[in-house]
Amino acid sequence: MAFVLSGGERHESKFLQPLIETGAVRHAGRRRPRVRPDRIVGDKGYSYTTTRKYLHSRGIRTTILRRKDQGDDICFDAALYKERNKVERLVNRLKNFRHIATRFDKRAVNYHGWLTLAAVLLWL
Repeated sequence: MAFVLSGGERHESKFLQPLIETGAVRHAGRRRPRVRPDRIVGDKGYSYTTTRKYLHSRGIRTTILRRKDQGDDICFDAALYKERNKVERLVNRLKNFRHIATRFDKRAVNYHGWLTLAAVLLWL
């Protein structure tokens, strides 16, 4: 799991590229870590041409619902789109920790530490 912190007034789609470049999944054994996901599932907030072009250039398939002004998506997988609720549920579970929900910490490094600690506790 990887985190990228931003200001509260910034839209999260602006930080998709740094987030993808930050995360790496380690394999058992001596293989190189996997740094590219097979697919990205996102809501309409990620439906930008620049986002789609970036993901396509990296070879990442997308399941992102298009906005009404962008037309219909021919190859949209609705069953796979329903799986994005797992991320939403994870965010809600992280917000059960008071430090994360209210963000008492003024410094990003302290908040990142609490976020990492909460993720470890949820993982255990």
